[in-house]
Amino acid sequence: MANTLGIVKPDGVRRKLVGNIMGRIENVGLILRGLKVVRLEKEEARKFYAVHEGKPFFNSLIEFMTSGPIVVMVIGGHDSIERWRDLMGATDPAKARYNTIRREFGTSVEKNVVHGSDSPVTARAEVAFFFKDDEILPKE
Repeated sequence: MANTLGIVKPDGVRRKLVGNIMGRIENVGLILRGLKVVRLEKEEARKFYAVHEGKPFFNSLIEFMTSGPIVVMVIGGHDSIERWRDLMGATDPAKARYNTIRREFGTSVEKNVVHGSDSPVTARAEVAFFFKDDEILPKE
């Protein structure tokens, strides 16, 4: 019952997709254990995406992720990491399965509406980046 991090990126917030995305999370039986609306500063975004530093898309990713508010979510439930990633779909919306968030709402590899942790180690670090322990509802 590990938690994972989900982010509705600036394009999803701008396009008023937050409620739709949260509904999809709950409809598949996952649990929202924490929720915040934040606006990343450039240094925060650089730190969060440090794993991508030096890659050709790094600077545009930082610009995009700081271009508006984001919604960060702690998502829990059985196999939450895998189930959230399945619900999101492939990074490239054009390659994502039908009925996934990125296929339906993403417009490009970068503007793909959502982010999700890719492993338990990453999930712990990413959740801790945005949430203190007392901001996360306990597991049921």
